[in-house]
Amino acid sequence: MRIESKAPTRVDLAGGTLDIWPLYLFHPGALTINAAITRYASCVIETHAVGDRKVRLISRDTHREESFSSFEAMVKAKRYKLPLLAEIAKFFRPENGFTLTTDSEAPAGAGIGGSSAMAVAICAALDRFTSAGKSKVDWIHISRDAEGIVIKVPTGTQDHYPPAFGGAAAIELPPGGERRVELRVDIHELEKRIVLCYTGKPRQSGINNWEVFKAHIDGKKKVIGNLEEISEVAQAMRGALEKADWRETGRLMREEWTFRKRNLPTISTRTIDRIIENARKKGALSGKVCGAGGGGCVVLLIEPDARESVENAVAAAGGQLLPMRIDRSGVQVNVT
Repeated sequence: MRIESKAPTRVDLAGGTLDIWPLYLFHPGALTINAAITRYASCVIETHAVGDRKVRLISRDTHREESFSSFEAMVKAKRYKLPLLAEIAKFFRPENGFTLTTDSEAPAGAGIGGSSAMAVAICAALDRFTSAGKSKVDWIHISRDAEGIVIKVPTGTQDHYPPAFGGAAAIELPPGGERRVELRVDIHELEKRIVLCYTGKPRQSGINNWEVFKAHIDGKKKVIGNLEEISEVAQAMRGALEKADWRETGRLMREEWTFRKRNLPTISTRTIDRIIENARKKGALSGKVCGAGGGGCVVLLIEPDARESVENAVAAAGGQLLPMRIDRSGVQVNVT
């Protein structure tokens, strides 16, 4: 049997970092706004012959692989070359031997939720392989916890909803647990107004959110105030998007980026600043970093007729354009 799955990555438009528990509890009404995009993480599971209990884990995009004589041997291992793959497999406890191969269209440290999309794709494939019968929300929580085990810092959940469900959504963050609410926005119009580019791998991928988290928990008033502003901006952006008020959406994205940069000096870089500045001179309404920053991807909001000039400005400023559309379906699984 061969099981193939793929899950979309995402762009976050506002409200990032607030999805890390318990930060959102301190900001009533907190939510994040994001959209799934057609840069995919994929997973293939191939079953072995009866009696062959060997487990092989392979990552094509990072050129790593490792093998174990059985699932039990994998569980007992103290270190992994591919820890995310191993930790998710532990949740599903497959009884038969298999080869699990992953690949990703997200560049290294892109900040578009590549590892989260990968985790959801792996969950979907392993769920089918083991007949576990878990829901997409179960996959989201398994993915979040597996990532936490691997990176050893608190993780949020906004990155896992776009891979599971696709589309554009507000991830509401009330006490008691998050919930996804589809945005009442014309997806076709939204995707015409987004440009995505890659600025290079962050020097310390993933560290910025942790630094902001620690500062908030330590009671740093500046960071607490900035995140409160970001929360209010995200709530306002939801309304602007649902009214198709693109200029107001652009203004709010500029505000979000201003407050986000104030949290840490390492969130932006000279390249990021140059790309956003050049793009705005050529007609972009706004731009911001995806994810934790320090490198990775920049998402720009544009008017459709400015696309060519904005894309040329991005390339001239050192950005690598990443063609994309908005994924409407979320994770897909095929069995042959």
